[in-house]
Amino acid sequence: MKFRISALIAAATFSVSAQSQTEIQWWHSMTAVNNEWVNDLAKQFNDSQKDYKIVPIYKGQYFESMPAAIAAYRAGQQPHILQVFEVGTATMMAAKGVTVPVGKVMQDAGFKFDPAAYIPSVASYYTAPNGQMLSLPFNSSTTVFYINKDAFKAAGLDPAKPPATWPEVALAAAKLKTSGHKCPLTIGWQGWTQLESFSTWHNVELATQGNGLKGPGARMVANSPLHVRHIENLANMAKTGLFVYKGRANIPEATFISGECAMITTSSGFYGNVKKNAKFDFAVTTMPFYPDVPGAPQNTVIGGASLWVMAGKKPEEYKGVARFFDFISKPDVQSESHKRTGYLPITMAAFQLTEKSGFYKQNPGTDTAVNQMIRKTTEKSRGIRLGNYLQIRTIEDEELEQVWAGKKSPKEALDSIVTRGNELIERFEKTNKN
Repeated sequence: MKFRISALIAAATFSVSAQSQTEIQWWHSMTAVNNEWVNDLAKQFNDSQKDYKIVPIYKGQYFESMPAAIAAYRAGQQPHILQVFEVGTATMMAAKGVTVPVGKVMQDAGFKFDPAAYIPSVASYYTAPNGQMLSLPFNSSTTVFYINKDAFKAAGLDPAKPPATWPEVALAAAKLKTSGHKCPLTIGWQGWTQLESFSTWHNVELATQGNGLKGPGARMVANSPLHVRHIENLANMAKTGLFVYKGRANIPEATFISGECAMITTSSGFYGNVKKNAKFDFAVTTMPFYPDVPGAPQNTVIGGASLWVMAGKKPEEYKGVARFFDFISKPDVQSESHKRTGYLPITMAAFQLTEKSGFYKQNPGTDTAVNQMIRKTTEKSRGIRLGNYLQIRTIEDEELEQVWAGKKSPKEALDSIVTRGNELIERFEKTNKN
């Protein structure tokens, strides 16, 4: 009997303790190894304290979770934290009253919050023209270049000297094809890697008004002679089997992991997947560039996503959000996440800690993404922030696919991207006039 009473008391105590925890819902779009990372981060935080419980919930791909969260807000069922990909930034900024600036959340909760601690090119992307930081950089990535070192050796190429320029990529692709490789090069996230990052890497505009970061009125100009030249070169590589188009978004990444394709331009956040699943030796290196373009290479553009705080929650819940954000921003937590995933370490302190640990020396190329992002930016290379950019990305996919299929010339496709893209930007501006 005494045992039963003690057990009941213990159960009641546990129940009260569990109920006293404030739950914080975190909607995200991470899958596979990155989903495991998100769940581990939540568990680490939950185990570190007893007041709050972060509940990570997968809500579909980026383009699905963002409109779902805004609809949930209108119904009074929004999460506390929403992961939004970088091209959704302008849309979130325009959604008046739907979010609370991260700087305000942190300061209201009594946490020291210094935007200057973050990698400048990352922090500036998520900062409003008035200097207020709107969302917390989380899984920030950038475009990098992966090569299959085993395939390079088999083709008589030196894997210690990956192609640094686009002419060198073409030469390497030709040797890979001669050695029997049916897919020497493929491309992930083609609009991001071959138009957006390509532009900033070469210090040319994708759009006016600082690619939209200066405010409204930006218009796309991604049909410059340099853009046409690059897409023409890729089209010629496609005709000769040196470049093989494998699909939109990150679909082509599977063909690199399987060994089918020997080279790929895609996200630095792909690193964790390659490290875990590839059965060959690989290397991560910088994006290729055209050596005759003045100022190239400059810096690549940010990708990935940030964490937005949704409005309409209780003060105590915002304290939990702030505490979680403070936890995941700690240099040791950021450093371990960076090592595990390939995403940027976000803060300079985390980058320095990683460097001091010897990780970059032990894993050559893993500092590529950071080094590409900590370069001094220009008005043309800070990033891309355009309204309706999610839809514009779809247009880029549609038009580039016409080029790879030989149904449109590069100039025709890029002209169409500019025309159709500007129509969407103008529509966004009309809809979101103050």
